[in-house]
Amino acid sequence: MVQYIVVGGGSAGCVIAARLSEDTQASVVLLEEGPRDTHPFIHLPVGFYKTSQGNLVERYPWEPPAGYIGAPNPTMVQARVLGGGSSVNAMVYLRGQPADYDSWADGGARGWAYKDVLPFFKKCESNDRFSNDAHGTDGPLGVCDQRFTHPLTKLWLQACQQAGLAYNADFNSGVQDGCGLYQINARNGLRSSTSVAYLKPARRRPNLTVRTHCRVLRILVENGRATGVEYLEKNRRHVLRADREVIVSAGAINTPKLLMLSGIGPASHLHDKGVKVIHDLPGVGQNLQDHIEVSLINELRRPLSYDKYKKPHWKIAAGLQYALFRQGPVTSNVVEGGAFWRTSLAENRADAQYCFMAGAGVEDGVGSVPGGNGCTLNVCQTRPRSSGFLQLHSADPMDLPRIEPNYLTDPLDVECMAQATEFGRHIMSQAALAGHIQREHVPAEPLRTGDDYRRFVRRHAHAALHPVGTCKMGTDAMAVVNNDLRVHGIDGLRIADNSIAPSLCSSNTNALAIMIGEKAADHIQRADQSL
Repeated sequence: MVQYIVVGGGSAGCVIAARLSEDTQASVVLLEEGPRDTHPFIHLPVGFYKTSQGNLVERYPWEPPAGYIGAPNPTMVQARVLGGGSSVNAMVYLRGQPADYDSWADGGARGWAYKDVLPFFKKCESNDRFSNDAHGTDGPLGVCDQRFTHPLTKLWLQACQQAGLAYNADFNSGVQDGCGLYQINARNGLRSSTSVAYLKPARRRPNLTVRTHCRVLRILVENGRATGVEYLEKNRRHVLRADREVIVSAGAINTPKLLMLSGIGPASHLHDKGVKVIHDLPGVGQNLQDHIEVSLINELRRPLSYDKYKKPHWKIAAGLQYALFRQGPVTSNVVEGGAFWRTSLAENRADAQYCFMAGAGVEDGVGSVPGGNGCTLNVCQTRPRSSGFLQLHSADPMDLPRIEPNYLTDPLDVECMAQATEFGRHIMSQAALAGHIQREHVPAEPLRTGDDYRRFVRRHAHAALHPVGTCKMGTDAMAVVNNDLRVHGIDGLRIADNSIAPSLCSSNTNALAIMIGEKAADHIQRADQSL
């Protein structure tokens, strides 16, 4: 028996396991389904385009809503490796907007307003440029300026300013509007995942055990209390007991799936799937929210982008520069520049995000261009109104869940994306870029009217892979956890990952998961001190 079992070694789980093991009297076991983060591409910033589409992720089909006209057989991917998303993502460090968290608190999640979560953002952070009220310098997580910025990214930032956007030196200052360079999770030219930043220094502690290739099948509940887990390792079932708590950090897809397999969820659905109901909790799997985006792809007149590094001699040159000096293109996350803009539907704050990549065919599902030299602008609505749900396909833990995100079912989401797409094309048409762009590759069709843009969005939108909300925090009838992240109605069980977010933050969501991990660990440690 151990004191704490952490299920899921992702962005939040690594943080929690490391923090809880700081107490030498506390025994902690972390169970991760995927492998260790030993793949070399994980640690090279530019390697994200490889890790985000290989065997380090799980691909989940999702069911399109009525009237869907997009790509056939759509999927979303989630990380399946120690460090989770922080090991395979583009390393962009964004927190969202203060109003995101204030809205959580206004909705009942007391203690989660921006003033409450900011100390935990700062606690995790070791920033190489900022030391002020918004940033920390002593945390485990490397947050830094990019060592290399592609010349095309700089031209794109000029184009943004020509289109009327102000330059923003810090998207995490509390003011998000404008354009600028993203800070990334890296240190000394290497990715700073939560596995590297938190777990690696903690691994020498005798009270922390990290087990990979362990698939948790269900949470054991006895007399209304979580007492342990059943897991699969090397095709053998094992039981591990927890004396104090089981903390589930398996992500917005697998956390609700695990709860339902354990008999915690909507009773009628569990009955239908042959799962014994332990506790009727109707909100499990509901409130699924995710960002949606479209990619604008342009063909360049000459080999000006990162695409040229696909050729062997350029690849060798970049590798030597990195090996000798830890500089150059290998240190780039490719997603270097970004911007935030307000559509006509915005409520006094930015509701559209732009991510520029000096390359085409970099992301999974986003194609290259004829000749192989292009650039990509991803356009994203940051606070969609559409939401979906997740259910079990069966009582078999090996089955993938049924996912219905209901993307773009709210007409306002379509309109917002249409306006954001039109402005994205406006940016790309500015003088700073005009001499370098041969033609638009996507969209291939002329877009002149609002209906044209809305049709384009419906056809080309794809998941941004930022799911949240499926075990939301709060006090209403659909809430799954309270404000201390304890599961309603089950003692000894907490959830700590992006599934607890009542709503999306207005940006990428990895920093959100890390903050949740820090705050969850603090809640647990304070509870222990009160015993």
